[in-house]
Amino acid sequence: MAALSFTVRRKAPLLVPPAAPTPHEFKRLSDIDDQDGLRTQIPIIQYYRGGGGDDRDPVEVIRHALSRALVFYYPLAGRLREIAGRKLVVECTGEGIPFVEADADVRLDQLGDALHPPIPFFDEVFPESAGILHRPLIHIQVTRLRCGGFIFAFRGNHTMADGAGLGQFLTAVGELARGAPAPSTLPVWARELLEARTPPRITCLHPAFEHAAARPPNAGDVPPLDMEHRSFLFRRADIAALRMLVPPHLHASSAFEILTACLWRCRAIAIGHDDPGEETRVVFTVGARGGRCAGLGLPRGYYGNAFAYAAAVTSAGELCSRPMGYPLELMRNAKAAVTAEHMRSLADLMVLRGRPHYATEGTYLVSDATRTGMEEVDYGWGKAAFAGPAWGRVASFHIAFRNSKGEEGIVVPHYLPRSVMDKFAGEVTSLINRNPSVRSSL
Repeated sequence: MAALSFTVRRKAPLLVPPAAPTPHEFKRLSDIDDQDGLRTQIPIIQYYRGGGGDDRDPVEVIRHALSRALVFYYPLAGRLREIAGRKLVVECTGEGIPFVEADADVRLDQLGDALHPPIPFFDEVFPESAGILHRPLIHIQVTRLRCGGFIFAFRGNHTMADGAGLGQFLTAVGELARGAPAPSTLPVWARELLEARTPPRITCLHPAFEHAAARPPNAGDVPPLDMEHRSFLFRRADIAALRMLVPPHLHASSAFEILTACLWRCRAIAIGHDDPGEETRVVFTVGARGGRCAGLGLPRGYYGNAFAYAAAVTSAGELCSRPMGYPLELMRNAKAAVTAEHMRSLADLMVLRGRPHYATEGTYLVSDATRTGMEEVDYGWGKAAFAGPAWGRVASFHIAFRNSKGEEGIVVPHYLPRSVMDKFAGEVTSLINRNPSVRSSL
């Protein structure tokens, strides 16, 4: 797949503004939105097959629908500003978002399994962007393919929306592209629901923001060029095999919980720890729309960041030596701690501690991207052949995927030192193969 070479011809970016006048106003982001760890852009990619007798130009269809969608989601056509206390506000200027039209001399079927991260042609299909303040909040490139299909590549400012919120926005673009007069779910701002209390007070534990003790300078550091980005596909049979490794009372755990607990342990074993007492943690996202967080009152249509970083923390020695049920129990307990009160306490923490970044030292960061709805988005050519995050370096993502053999499962990208990656893959394969009825595909 690495040998595949093709040319992408881009046109200059055009600003796409809302299709009708929108209010010029300043809107405060929530205190969950503007934390330091979200001041970045999320790259999302969607691939679509052509055909079906539809000879419309996807570039024109999507650009027109995007302009209409920005009337409803007009804050996304504005620009971020920072005020006192590192507080972020969006100025709803109506300037619009950059849109790049492109053509590639390649067919979708030629890309094989390179659809998911790491994407070897990432730079060719994604629009350029830099910074989050005073810059466009979204950048889009639509690349036509020789087969009649196309690639939709999207960079979204994470402070404005989480995965579910971005999925809601793209769903709206798809509905309008198919002729709907308005989105089926109307957007709701309501960021005040996740602003800090007066006075702010931290009432819960937030281990994701408790930084691990610093290691000696350069300990375990690896030059950037010695890193490897690789994805692993876990078929349903693989996940079932892993489920059999945990105690019966944990069999009802989600696929995300099972996989993450196993990968956390395998990762720790592969990396190796000279000190068995060294702290290691898995930090993962837990949604706050409904469930234990129903008391927040987040309405349908809310597209801001509505999640917490939960953290399971233990020592490397305990994680590597104890059975698989141990890290899974830690994760489930951490998830159960995310309640409405936890979210309010987290917003207060952000204000009191200067909007800190989550801990990164000794941390495995992972998020479930299988429920964002992005794979369901239809711009008029059916659902995506693949859709999800296009990058897996800062964090690992769980992404639904079907490979060229027709095998369905969850693909999980990892970014590890090259000297560790093969050992990590071996640990995962060995774990799955403990069940003699399953032969790992890794």
